[in-house]
Amino acid sequence: MKSILIQRTTKETDINLTLNIRGLGEFKGTSNIGFFDHMLTLLCKHAGWDIALTMQGDIEVDDHHSIEDVGIVLGLALAKALEDKSSLARYGDCFLPMDEALAHVIVDVSGRSTLVFDARLDKVMLGSMSSEMVKEFFKAVAFNAQLTLHMRLLYGENTHHCVEALFKGFARAIKAATTLDPTIQGVLSSKGVL
Repeated sequence: MKSILIQRTTKETDINLTLNIRGLGEFKGTSNIGFFDHMLTLLCKHAGWDIALTMQGDIEVDDHHSIEDVGIVLGLALAKALEDKSSLARYGDCFLPMDEALAHVIVDVSGRSTLVFDARLDKVMLGSMSSEMVKEFFKAVAFNAQLTLHMRLLYGENTHHCVEALFKGFARAIKAATTLDPTIQGVLSSKGVL
């Protein structure tokens, strides 16, 4: 599969993102938000994606625009990569433990944008990333990639572990959902389209 390049420039951010969903699991570049880069690194590793990111964002304001806009661009790239949904497994489901935290993530590459986010995260800063941006990031990804995405944090005490469980759970679920299954003829839908 070829790499998809999406560029987006606003008054708040300037982003170039390249995505290959059949990659080696490597993240290159930076969002200039250390903890978020850590999450993107493990997302790539566990999903088998390659992402190259160059960006400038108004992080002197806060992290909101930068993280949300990366989610938008990543969602657009994922939608482009999945334009042909023939033989896609379509569904992915993962329970992901991270030490004392446990997340459950379910993905449907449905062509319908939905996010159900059931995770109470303490409002804390994780380095220079606010925990409230986790939901905003996944909302931007789901709506721009046209995914149905359900994310639950069943329990956990350490916010770092809780967020990591959600990112890794998403990575494993989206990897399963985007796996090619040669036994599926066309798309996995009785309507014939996704």
